[in-house]
Amino acid sequence: MDLISSGNETSAHTLENGRITIMFCSLEGTPNILRLYGKGLAVLPDTPEWDKYSPDFKLYPSTRQLIIADIDLVQTSCGFGVPLYSYEGERDIHFEWAEKKGADGLHEYVQQNNLKSLDGLATDISKKK
Repeated sequence: MDLISSGNETSAHTLENGRITIMFCSLEGTPNILRLYGKGLAVLPDTPEWDKYSPDFKLYPSTRQLIIADIDLVQTSCGFGVPLYSYEGERDIHFEWAEKKGADGLHEYVQQNNLKSLDGLATDISKKK
């Protein structure tokens, strides 16, 4: 599940060529990096795919889209260069920001900030217009 934010790179790049990489790093304990490679796509509200996938998520007023990945390759690497960090907790800032914006403000924000990637590629949201 993808929340509204200042960019929409995943949508633009999966729309461009379908490729997606998801990377996990071990920030405590044994060092390790896990990468998942595959084909991805963004699923937008008000589409048949949304009805199929959205019940699997806790949706928020600021849920922008779902990113679906069909993984075809999994690799690990040592992670020796990954620093150690300790988890302190979740942040509520996004949800407070979204509540202040309201539905109309969130829609306007998406229209101003999420139609193109940083490198000018169209996103799925821009194709929906």
